[in-house]
Amino acid sequence: MADAPEDAQLAALDLGSNSFHLVVAHQVNGRIQIVDRIKETVRLAEGLDDKNRLSDLVAERSLACLERFGQRLKNLHRANVRAVGTNTLRRASNVTAFLESAEDALGFPIEIISGREEARLIYLGVAHSIEDNFDRRLVVDIGGGSTELIVGHGFETDLTESLHMGCVGMSRTCFEDGRIRATDYKDAVNRARQELTPVATAFVEAGWDTAIGASGTILAVQEVLAQLQQTHAGITADGIKQIRKQLLDAGHADKVSLPGLSADRRAVFPGGVAILDAIFQTLEVDTMQATNGALREGVIQDLLGRVQHQDIRENTVLDLCGRYHIDQKHGRRVRDLAISLLAQVAVAWKLTDPNDALLLSWAADLHEIGMDISHSQYHKHGGYLLNNMDLPGFSRSDQSQLANLVRTHRRKFPVDEGYSEKTTRLAVLLRLAVLFHRNRTSSPLPHVAMAAENRHVNLMLPTDWLEGHPLTRLDIAQEADYLSTIGIELLTAESA
Repeated sequence: MADAPEDAQLAALDLGSNSFHLVVAHQVNGRIQIVDRIKETVRLAEGLDDKNRLSDLVAERSLACLERFGQRLKNLHRANVRAVGTNTLRRASNVTAFLESAEDALGFPIEIISGREEARLIYLGVAHSIEDNFDRRLVVDIGGGSTELIVGHGFETDLTESLHMGCVGMSRTCFEDGRIRATDYKDAVNRARQELTPVATAFVEAGWDTAIGASGTILAVQEVLAQLQQTHAGITADGIKQIRKQLLDAGHADKVSLPGLSADRRAVFPGGVAILDAIFQTLEVDTMQATNGALREGVIQDLLGRVQHQDIRENTVLDLCGRYHIDQKHGRRVRDLAISLLAQVAVAWKLTDPNDALLLSWAADLHEIGMDISHSQYHKHGGYLLNNMDLPGFSRSDQSQLANLVRTHRRKFPVDEGYSEKTTRLAVLLRLAVLFHRNRTSSPLPHVAMAAENRHVNLMLPTDWLEGHPLTRLDIAQEADYLSTIGIELLTAESA
């Protein structure tokens, strides 16, 4: 697939637990100009049962929304659209089946991102939406299913957390059937403070100069206070108390009548206010200003970086190389050969997506990450590390695939892991690249010609070179045995 034109439209879709948000933007001289915003309240989190299965009713509602969004996106380049799923899709036990239908409805792939990756993108969106006064910021985003807390400066994050509480979940748990009582509100605040307590000290000690709020809940609180108080002083603890009194006086979500509060937010507003109240109390926040920048704007900025070849994932990989003392020269040699082999079989093996080359490159860079733990079984240590650490910029699916490639780059191929055909083929390329660079020298290799068809792989090497490298000949024969266990036939031909 060719790279997307850099002057084309970009689009970001946030599949949140309360609402789906679509932002379409045009880049002008490297800057983002929003040209369209679409929001639909789907209440995705309402569809999770006690076994975290997404109900058919909510799934159908969500798919109908995605079909409408798909109409808006159908003429955009695939590489310029990024759709991300957050807390509810992270939790849903039947997410795989839902994603298949969702991607068909939307017409584009959907990534599930981790909580800390969500926090990073939220901060990026906020940072690009406000003036940079070179101060440290606390950024808070109360979503439908999770709450993100970030401390950072400029465009960089210093501390990120994603907590398992959101306005939809808290409202369902503590304000059952919409009733709002003092005991219910106190319970909601205490539950939120319980979630906050393990991370509160780290955030307070990190410190900040200004507190910024994002998301529907905080924007709604600020708008309500602006109309109640006829001022734009932002959100304060006294202001939250004023809203709390009005909620308790109403007694039920359906009877809440606050200026500036939309009808579709009433049902989840009490839970969101209680979480914000707990944050002010626990983190001792004085004043907070809300901004429109949030996850979708962060995704747009991150996408712009990828289009302009400033991919945060590349920085993540470089950071890991340094942190785990990886031999980067060796990794580069393995990467170069792996990409050379990929170029020869990409069409035959249907590995033409640009992301395929990126994942193979990063796997080559990181294939020895496990050595910092132990040389014995280091491929397994590496796979475990990459599967379980926070990798800024990576979706959960890409992170899992990267971990699987590192896990399978040597020794016996795990036949019971159920890897996809794409992962298996990329793993074969990485294994061969590692094999040919076993001696870890910078001595040039001959041209390694490779052809592939389905599960048949053919290598062609100069006869005189193979004769002078009997260990490599033995390694190739052993690799053929390893690959035969997963039904791949590896053959070697010799050229004059």
